[in-house]
Amino acid sequence: MAVPKGKTPKAKTRSRRANHDRLAAKNVVWCYSCGARKLAHRVCLSCGTYRDRQILPVVER
Repeated sequence: MAVPKGKTPKAKTRSRRANHDRLAAKNVVWCYSCGARKLAHRVCLSCGTYRDRQILPVVER
């Protein structure tokens, strides 16, 4: 059975964990209808469209 040569430092362990615990950047795209920024595969909150279909009613502010 293999035996470690020495104790693994906390910095090495924590950096290894931090590699997959980090937050990923959101995928932001431009709406084809109105040109506003929106999250990919979501309804545009400014015009209410998704894949060239009106999903949400447009609310005037």
